[in-house]
Amino acid sequence: MPNIKSAKKRVKVAAAKTAANKIVKSNLKTTLKKAEAAVETNAVDKEQAVRVAIKKIDQAASKGILKKNTASRRKSALARKLNASV
Repeated sequence: MPNIKSAKKRVKVAAAKTAANKIVKSNLKTTLKKAEAAVETNAVDKEQAVRVAIKKIDQAASKGILKKNTASRRKSALARKLNASV
């Protein structure tokens, strides 16, 4: 445990940011799983599910949780799966 006041604050801030990032990552993973399941089962609302997933990927990238190329790669993979199922 740090003794310096600023170091103590950094520990608190890091913990808060980690918690916030974990929420976004978890939500992103859930949305991606739902979208992939919708595409695989050929659900009626698969386009909507993919659209929501792409939006979540963009939001995570804008917050710095995902790198730009990672976000791009994941969106591309989703689009390929959607187009292959049509």
